[in-house]
Amino acid sequence: MKNCARLVTVLAVAAALLSVTGCKKLQARDKLNKGVQAYKAANYEHAIEYFKDAVKLDNDLKVAKLYLATAYMQQYVPGVDTPENNANATQAIEQYQNVLAEDPQNVTSLKGIASLYMNMKKFDESAQYYKKAIDADKNDPEAYYSVGVIDWTAAYKDISERKAKLGLGVESPVKSKEVCEEIKAADGPRIDEGLKMLEIAREKRQDYDDAMTYTNLLYHRKADTECGDPQAYTNDIKLANDWSDKAMAARKKKFEEASKKTQGGITLDQPKK
Repeated sequence: MKNCARLVTVLAVAAALLSVTGCKKLQARDKLNKGVQAYKAANYEHAIEYFKDAVKLDNDLKVAKLYLATAYMQQYVPGVDTPENNANATQAIEQYQNVLAEDPQNVTSLKGIASLYMNMKKFDESAQYYKKAIDADKNDPEAYYSVGVIDWTAAYKDISERKAKLGLGVESPVKSKEVCEEIKAADGPRIDEGLKMLEIAREKRQDYDDAMTYTNLLYHRKADTECGDPQAYTNDIKLANDWSDKAMAARKKKFEEASKKTQGGITLDQPKK
């Protein structure tokens, strides 16, 4: 009899706990929905509080963690170096990391962190996370493109600084073979990687005009590494110009297609007879 009473008590407690847990999950969903509404209205501060409450109520609600990270990210303004602004970036990264702790292949979190690091000008860290995103999703052209942009940014900065010391503009050819070899050693691998990444991005998105533009820019920097080989330098400049033309053609095509869709959606009133 006592055993039966104990069993009834245990079952009652378990039922109560399940009821409480279920209630918290429902409350978490309600907070999530309210947070999404605030987020869509660009009321990010209120959205953050709703998402934080949702995560407290249900720590397994991954979508709330992702929204919380993204809301912090929306609050971050690139280039503004203030404690409050930097805290938004740090908190966004922390929330994305919380998701990655449970789901290491979560592409949204990997790209979110990569984008934040890029805007913070932490390019090595950014490239690291974009490459992780590539490992998680090998068919995402944007991740390949972003690595290419980072490679160009690093190469452009280094080469322009080296040329400036010689009193040269960034597009002026380097006549010193010694300096050219230094540029090749420092930036050649990045340039080659960037060109490869942009090639893959273009393969996965045929009309990727931004990737074409950065291919043009990287071939200009590759020309800076063709030490003592004027023909290779000339070929690189030609390829750069070719990709510039292709980028402009792709943009023109997109514009024309967009114009046709816009015109197709407008019905003009017919004149009355």
